[in-house]
Amino acid sequence: FQLYGYCYQDSNDIPDTLTTITELGSPLEMIQLLQTSWEDRFRICLSLVRLLHYLAHSPLGSVTLLDFRPRQFVIVDGELKVTDLDDASIEESSCTSNSDCFMEFPARNFTLPCSVEGRCQSMNEKRNLYNAYRFFFTYLLPHSAPSSLRPLLDKIVNATGNRNKHGSVKYFLFYPSVNSEFTQKSVKSANTKYRRVPEAFIPDENYRCWPSYHHKGCLLSVFDINEAIEICDSYSQCKAFVLTNQTTWTGRQLVFFKMASNHIMPDPDKITYVKVTD
Repeated sequence: FQLYGYCYQDSNDIPDTLTTITELGSPLEMIQLLQTSWEDRFRICLSLVRLLHYLAHSPLGSVTLLDFRPRQFVIVDGELKVTDLDDASIEESSCTSNSDCFMEFPARNFTLPCSVEGRCQSMNEKRNLYNAYRFFFTYLLPHSAPSSLRPLLDKIVNATGNRNKHGSVKYFLFYPSVNSEFTQKSVKSANTKYRRVPEAFIPDENYRCWPSYHHKGCLLSVFDINEAIEICDSYSQCKAFVLTNQTTWTGRQLVFFKMASNHIMPDPDKITYVKVTD
């Protein structure tokens, strides 16, 4: 979380008080997140992975968030950030045997090894990781994910949920592979023909689809023109689509899908494709 300033106050009325000024974020609402595009949810999970990696290797050592729940996070410019650090701890639990390193969760329990130094090995890191799995990854990653990515996403979700076999945040290495495959998706060209109309836009003729970047129309991200054609062919009401000059955070192009092409307006920043009918 970005810190812009702080003030330490020590008076008779309020002793030992630290006031901080931080960036403004939006409260995290899981139901709303599930209604957003998978690409945006993937970005949130990726920012959470970076946070977990930092907590595991912070300058203070391994830091755990004892109250690791969605209400402790906010979204800033599409990325997840933690706001409440009152329950952060750098203390690794002491132990004399493995039985002292018992971790209990509502759905699963784990027993970690007790080190020769008398500390439960990686307990802080693994607590954060499993909480990220049960509160975030298990909901945000698989839901409406691209079919080509689901096998890899299953590996990621299983790795975060099974703490006995994966003792660190090495699953972080999976994410560049997901991003690469998602942004370089290749689809076969469809048989449907489209007429290209350069420097043109269809202002109306909207229909709603899910998920969409526009609440009153069907605005989706595509890798290339072939994927746009595949999407338009998959909707019976789609008769045209418009390539914009806008891209998502992964570089995918935003495209408006339209249910007619009766009224085409000039626009130097857009290209319209109209389905050719027999």
